[in-house]
Amino acid sequence: MSFVAANPFARTQALVIDGNATSRSLMTAQLKELGVGHVRQTTRVRDARVILETQPYDIVLCDYYFDGSELSGQDLLDELRREQLLPYSTVFVMVTGESSYAKVAEAAEAALDAYLVKPYTSAALADRLASARHRKTELKAIFESIDAREFGHAADLCLARFQQRATYWLYAARIGAELLLRLERHAEARELYEAIIAARTVPWARLGVARTEVAGGNLAAARRTLETLIGDLPEQADSYDLMGRVQMEQGEIGAALATYRTAATLTPGCLLRQQHCGTLAFYAGQRDEALKMLERSMAQGLRSKLFDWHSLTLIALMRFDAKDGKGLKYAADAMQWGIERSPRDARLRRFEVLLSGLRLLLERRLADALDVARRFAKQADAEDFDLESASLLIALWVRMARQDIELTEMDALMTRLGMRFCSSKSATEVMASMAEGHEPSAQLLREAQSRVFAISEAAMRQAMRGDAQTGVQLLLEQGTQTLNAKLIDMAALVLRRYRDRMSDPDALAPRIEALQRRYVQASGQGLKAARAGGVALRG
Repeated sequence: MSFVAANPFARTQALVIDGNATSRSLMTAQLKELGVGHVRQTTRVRDARVILETQPYDIVLCDYYFDGSELSGQDLLDELRREQLLPYSTVFVMVTGESSYAKVAEAAEAALDAYLVKPYTSAALADRLASARHRKTELKAIFESIDAREFGHAADLCLARFQQRATYWLYAARIGAELLLRLERHAEARELYEAIIAARTVPWARLGVARTEVAGGNLAAARRTLETLIGDLPEQADSYDLMGRVQMEQGEIGAALATYRTAATLTPGCLLRQQHCGTLAFYAGQRDEALKMLERSMAQGLRSKLFDWHSLTLIALMRFDAKDGKGLKYAADAMQWGIERSPRDARLRRFEVLLSGLRLLLERRLADALDVARRFAKQADAEDFDLESASLLIALWVRMARQDIELTEMDALMTRLGMRFCSSKSATEVMASMAEGHEPSAQLLREAQSRVFAISEAAMRQAMRGDAQTGVQLLLEQGTQTLNAKLIDMAALVLRRYRDRMSDPDALAPRIEALQRRYVQASGQGLKAARAGGVALRG
């Protein structure tokens, strides 16, 4: 028998993350004693995050607590899982002291592969690794289906394991519910979450019920579910993430900011929550807090894949408003570094245009700045131009309006952006906040939302009165003209609901589907939020 066949760890690579040199050396020695082929060490969570983003490891041994750092091992795992940066094949083992045992044990129930309580033996480590690898082997068929993008089949496998209470049924049920949400089978996902709660009450299943309510558009029910969950489990940060999303959807920026502040306080080392909090502080007009949070995120995570470059554009806007040329240049240099890493990223190129316009304005090169602003505005009908891009375009033009420049086309631009992107109360409030107190622009944006709402109501009245054909034609005509995602999606919805009562639905369906592909699915609505409480699936 060869050495490789006798030693299952011979070709594996492991990463040890621990701030204590003695503990780190001991973990490394234990892994090598088990026959692990290569072991790398690091002392800080921040460094580990960058390492794991760029190279996969078979085994990760991570301490829970890091002296002198706000980041915990759990923070690292949560962010990597949420952003799907940790392959399913990686076995992540959390090492903890008695004081943090309860938190780690709860995490293990959700998405952690294994945990060890100090002090532990090499035999205990070997047992945990073997158990974790066994679970991955048992569920291999599910994840092979996910990799093949056979999501329906993978969900069926999960449901079968749950119903039979087969090995790892609880973990499989969580994956299955996630798949059902992805497949937009919201009612089935909710039934599964409720069955999990009935079989064994776990916080993530209760949160899953709220997620199905949000996905189904029932924000009021989701809010009630989350209020109860937060009342019962006030330290579960994922609940605040989802509550903040609900509040944003309902246009309550101030309430969402307060909610995200709580989430960021519960997990002070979480880069994503820190950026969400800073961004909402910007929209809410709390600029001192926004600058502090976003510059802190930049200092901690600029080289991380979890850093959102949109944060840098908001920093640049605040530095411009403070007439801080040095700070603006620093933001522009950082953006240039990001573009050098991803030269084909259209999103970063748009950010670069904004920063270029701001620098020209600060240097009082007004004619050049106007030229940049107009070139930026020409992109507004592009398929991938989204709410985020529109908000930054508004921010640039509003700052242009404060200069001694005649902007004859500004009102038409604001109306055009409003008609395309003011499809909800939350989107309108975000865009109005970017108008920075320029009341004529904010008013035009709100008027656009009212017009979009009126078009939607008129089309629905036509459908309910028995003339669905005219209603869909109105939505299709206005959707084609404005590129508004809500109007396009509503045309598809009314067509589905009233198809049997329409004279020629087949003539309209292909046109609607083409618009959805180009202006709904292609660009989304920008300002993306992290999924709250979900388990990451590689597919």
